[in-house]
Amino acid sequence: MGYLNHMAKKHYIISNIPIHGIADRGKGVGRSAEGMTVFVDGAVPGDVVDVFVQKKKGGFADGRIERIVTPSPDRTEPFCEHFSICGGCKWQNLSYEAQLKHKQKVVEDALLRIGKISIGEFQPILGAPETTFYRNKLEFGFSNKRWILDGESVSLPEHADLSGLGFHKAGFFDKVIDIRKCWLQAEPSNRIRNTCRDIAREQDLPFYDLRKHTGYLRNLMVRLTTTGECMLLVSVAKDEPELLQNYLDAILKRIPELTTLFYCINTKLNDSMFDLDMQTYAGKGFVVEQLGDLKFKIGPKSFFQTNSLQGKRLYDITAEFAGLSGTENVYDLYTGTGSIALYLARHCKSVVGIEEIPEAIVDAKENMRMNDIHNARFYAGDVKNVLSPEFVAEHGKPDVLITDPPRAGMHEKAVQFLLDLEAPKVVYVSCNPATQARDLQLLSAKYDVVKVRPVDMFPHTHHMENVALLVLRS
Repeated sequence: MGYLNHMAKKHYIISNIPIHGIADRGKGVGRSAEGMTVFVDGAVPGDVVDVFVQKKKGGFADGRIERIVTPSPDRTEPFCEHFSICGGCKWQNLSYEAQLKHKQKVVEDALLRIGKISIGEFQPILGAPETTFYRNKLEFGFSNKRWILDGESVSLPEHADLSGLGFHKAGFFDKVIDIRKCWLQAEPSNRIRNTCRDIAREQDLPFYDLRKHTGYLRNLMVRLTTTGECMLLVSVAKDEPELLQNYLDAILKRIPELTTLFYCINTKLNDSMFDLDMQTYAGKGFVVEQLGDLKFKIGPKSFFQTNSLQGKRLYDITAEFAGLSGTENVYDLYTGTGSIALYLARHCKSVVGIEEIPEAIVDAKENMRMNDIHNARFYAGDVKNVLSPEFVAEHGKPDVLITDPPRAGMHEKAVQFLLDLEAPKVVYVSCNPATQARDLQLLSAKYDVVKVRPVDMFPHTHHMENVALLVLRS
């Protein structure tokens, strides 16, 4: 039976909490003997834990593990040295088989239990063949205040170098975890990051101070492709041509694998780089990725699936659900760089893609030309505004409609237009089962959900995709 050991006015321990599931953002979830729902950072289903409560509101408590009373049979030893502080791959301590089981349950709960959606066939989740080194893109931040490890502060000299390059520590916007080896992206990613850090220190370049907005080096972005190409983007805080040239020349000399090197100058208060001018310093100014027999030109601002191998398998499921025979007119909403549209183009009569971000549409048109595809058209604009009776009159009513919206799901206006449009078949690709469930509930006014299949794009995290096939009721 759970009981409370009061330690302070606001913090206390709840003992013997059995963890039965996983909640939003990957936290374990359990229930105390008194019926309080408890979210626990670091806990996995099957654990029994004592919880140090950090926040409590109403019938909910939020905290971290104080002690593992009984470990889950699915608990595993994390393989990354940064696991305890990074937080990027929260499920490294859970076996991959258990991860897939719980991701399947998250989708089932969202659609069946919460959304109350009737589903014809609920297919098993498609696991990833590679559970490490699967990302093609990572971003890192420079900071003059790295995260100090437990026990490290007592041995630090008074004027120690506290600069670091890595991921931002959750809850501390001005600090980064100095990453030596990340298991998310294959080599030469780790060597690129570590070499860039070493060169910066050798040249005595100041790392950025996110509180005072001083310093020079701000961010790195690394992109790798399955075709063996490698892109690096360096973001600096001010225009210092000599400093920049010396730094970039040293990078090129020590990292010969780079096929394209960019830089940008960011004088803003935020780290976002996608509203900045990107300058090609070396190389052809893009990399080429391949999905199946299609090639995609990717620039520093391109939006593309971050797991290339599993991205192809996601598109294969989308194509299977679409069931194209070659005669169909297809709409692809939220098309991004047109990857799904172009993947389907050679299996249908025509495809029309709509995307809000103009730069992505530029990429989509370029990818269309590069793959010698002539039956696709792309338009920039908000889906809810572009979709109109006039648009349908110009492009024809779709036989199949693909929609792959952002995490917020589809705008209610867009959902209503789909109901009015009455495409015979809709394939809904989602990165958020909760908002997908909301939209499917609205679409159920005219559509039956024939089948769904979750896809694990991001092992060791709580993120997943889900593909649903909707058929118009006759």
